[in-house]
Amino acid sequence: MRFRVRGPNGAPTLSVEPGATIGELKHQISQATGLSDFDVKIGYPPQSLDLHQFDAATTISDSGLKLDGEQLICAARDPQAKLNHPLAGTTPSSAPPLPGQSSKPQSSKPQSSTSAPNKPLSLSRKPNKTSDDPPELPLPSHSGTIVLRVMPDDNSCLFRAVGSAVLGDSLDSMQELRSIVAQGIQANPELYSEGALEQKPDEYCKWIQTPDAWGGGIEIAILAQQFDVEVASINVQDLRVDRFNEGKPKRIILVYSGIHYDTIAVNPSSPPHTRADAPPDFDLKQFDADDDLVVERARELCKILKDRHYYTDTKGFSIKCNTCGWQGTGEKGATQHAAETGHYDFGEAQ
Repeated sequence: MRFRVRGPNGAPTLSVEPGATIGELKHQISQATGLSDFDVKIGYPPQSLDLHQFDAATTISDSGLKLDGEQLICAARDPQAKLNHPLAGTTPSSAPPLPGQSSKPQSSKPQSSTSAPNKPLSLSRKPNKTSDDPPELPLPSHSGTIVLRVMPDDNSCLFRAVGSAVLGDSLDSMQELRSIVAQGIQANPELYSEGALEQKPDEYCKWIQTPDAWGGGIEIAILAQQFDVEVASINVQDLRVDRFNEGKPKRIILVYSGIHYDTIAVNPSSPPHTRADAPPDFDLKQFDADDDLVVERARELCKILKDRHYYTDTKGFSIKCNTCGWQGTGEKGATQHAAETGHYDFGEAQ
């Protein structure tokens, strides 16, 4: 049986045999989502599915679960771990966090340590020379060079990455894309319910149209459908490829590095194609969906990025509060500090 798992890192498709156990199913979901403990919703509108009610040794066929063709929506069970996608590794907002997970609307009143922060957290990456000197690989089969086009760190990196591929490099498309996402959520209330968004849809729509809102899997899925393209998102940390809106004739490729999105381009360079020597205006950023060579070459480029540590480990990275100087570890620490102090501006500790 095949089904889609929508989590913080995207919406991959899984295949399991009916004879697999519930324990094996939970392990596959954990591997696909990066969540060690999670809640599951299934169907339209999404309904809770408690996998913990089954013994781990029970087979899927004996459980009576009908998963073939379904979509499972997975979110972290620990409320302190619920961040927007860029910290959740999206939102994703990863995922999707839930793809595109968000925090609550802004409030100036600090909360208790048992509450989740109610304002989107801002997180800046520590400097990495890769941003100034991105890797390039020859792609002679396409008479060009494959290159990473780095997006600005301005909370709109996802929208810029998608916009540069489907609309060109105009800096005026950010609000348009945010508006498209809001319209997509409003047009599909069963899929994008309060349970899926972890926030009332109207509040989410207002939030995603603010310049401080980070995009993740939900936003990618809606924009992919709007522009009728497949989006392949490569995770630098584990080189996994998550695909959105599969089956379309054209594909764009994003690079996800934990709290940031960039775009893959092929530049029509001169032989031997080791350097992208044509102006970026000549970049090709949409590819035939059956051209898997570009995806594989892009993964090779992401392997170079991984070796350069061009990613943020959102679970174990060192983080600093830019307001008071507090230092801690990972997304959970940032969430708790924000809840206790009302501070939302964080950066990777140097």
